[in-house]
Amino acid sequence: MGWAIVVGIVALIAGGAAIGMPMLLREHAEARRVALGGVDFSRLKDGKYVGEYAGGMYKWRANKVQVEVSSGKVTDIKPLGESGVVKPDAHQAAIYPRVIEAQSLEVDMVSGATLTCKAYLKAVEDALKRAQG
Repeated sequence: MGWAIVVGIVALIAGGAAIGMPMLLREHAEARRVALGGVDFSRLKDGKYVGEYAGGMYKWRANKVQVEVSSGKVTDIKPLGESGVVKPDAHQAAIYPRVIEAQSLEVDMVSGATLTCKAYLKAVEDALKRAQG
């Protein structure tokens, strides 16, 4: 009886992997192709701008940010949730200060979280495109 349960659990895990793995691989391939660019940091207008990234094929990395520009420089980036500003996760807490310091989207990604960081940067890029006018 015990072996039957173990075999059943293994079969469920294998079945889930067989279904989920192709989805994950397609989503990762799409995320790797996401390009950043098109923002001229010398043309930013002061204000607060909201940017979003749809999160790719399966919406796993959807996110929204508010970017503040003051004196033509990015001074603050806050992640937004359904009810307003939310506490940044560890990757956001690492990547957003890098953008502010570099005044660029071309910053080092968090090791092991490149695709997630690219998604966060796409939302920042969207906000900054609005800041260019």
